[in-house]
Amino acid sequence: MATDYAIIAGGCFWCTEAVFQSLKGVLSVESGYTGGASAHPTYEQVCSGTTGHAEAIRIGFDPQLISYDDLLDVSFATHDPTQLNRQGNDIGTQYRSAIFPLNASQQRSAEQAIERAQQDHAQPIVTTIEAFIEWYPAEEYHQNYWDRVGENNGFCMAVIPPKLQKLRKKFADRVKD
Repeated sequence: MATDYAIIAGGCFWCTEAVFQSLKGVLSVESGYTGGASAHPTYEQVCSGTTGHAEAIRIGFDPQLISYDDLLDVSFATHDPTQLNRQGNDIGTQYRSAIFPLNASQQRSAEQAIERAQQDHAQPIVTTIEAFIEWYPAEEYHQNYWDRVGENNGFCMAVIPPKLQKLRKKFADRVKD
């Protein structure tokens, strides 16, 4: 089984991680930082908004079971790609909506996904397609956050269940049992 990777940012990585861990064909989801200038940033540095990094997830997936295009469509359906540098109450460039293609094929797919998603939004999509430079895993306490402690976090309880509900409604055939 071959593993491909996708790197997507769509707000708080705790929230996006929970969505993608629910999909058939997704083998791993790692929270981390990308798109910035500093090497090995910390969560506190990224949250300051001064590093240029986005909170993002790196998704390992089996392309025989789920496509890169499907992952992008799920991303657009489960966050608001019309909000510039924010998702709800999370404000700053670290919460931007962005895709970080890892090759030319993913670049084309990202461009096409934005066109598809625009049909579902009256406001312009502000999701950026950014060159991938480096991936920095987030600190261990951010990994698998929803599964470990998310239900004890009021922010997560307000944001993640509605995202999971959208996922189940629109992509029922793609959700793990």
